[in-house]
Formats: sequence, C-alpha cells, structure tokens
Amino acid sequence: MSELLGLARRLAAPTAEERGDLLENLLQEFVEELTFSSAEDIVNMLRTMLQQDWMGLPPWARNLAFRLACLQRPDDAELLRVAAADLIAFGPDWNDVARGLQAEADRIEAASGD
Repeated sequence: MSELLGLARRLAAPTAEERGDLLENLLQEFVEELTFSSAEDIVNMLRTMLQQDWMGLPPWARNLAFRLACLQRPDDAELLRVAAADLIAFGPDWNDVARGLQAEADRIEAASGD
C-alpha cells in the first residue's frame, strides 16, 4: 500500500487518537504526501478510495487530489471527465469548473480523433 493511500484511509476514518490535535498532523502529512505524489499514485489512491467508500475522503481532499493529478496530466481526457463528475457530485458550487473540465476533455478527444 502506498503512503498516500494509507494517509487517505486514515483521513477518511481517523482513529479516536487522531481526532483533535493529532488531526492537524494527519492533515499536514496528507497534504505534503499528496503534493509530491505522481499523477499515477494520486489516481490510484482516488480510485481505491472511491471504490471502498465513495464519501469517505473529504471533498476538499478529493478536489485537491484531482486538481494535482489533472495538472500533471492536462491531456488526459478520461481523468478530466472523472474529476468533473466528482465535482458535480458535490453540488453546484463547482459546476462551472466541472463544465470547463468536460469541455477540455471534449477538445482533447476531438483533436486526437477519438
């Protein structure tokens, strides 16, 4: 199991010990690990977490993870679509961003002839 996935699992279901003061340390560890993870590691973590407990990972953590993965893979139409769908699932606040991701995925696919 990757370090990022382990931290994501702890973030999704912190132990009683990790709540409170220790939660800040967990958040910092997660953000630091996520920041320097490859797109492949991030996508694998998201895939696993979403399959295991769709609502387990906090929306802010999902948004950040998708954003960092999309920045590393700007021409990955499938990733852009998955990120857009995830944003739409959490309400209208991010629908404009989601539509932008979908439009970019459409543009990429049209340019590649898919």
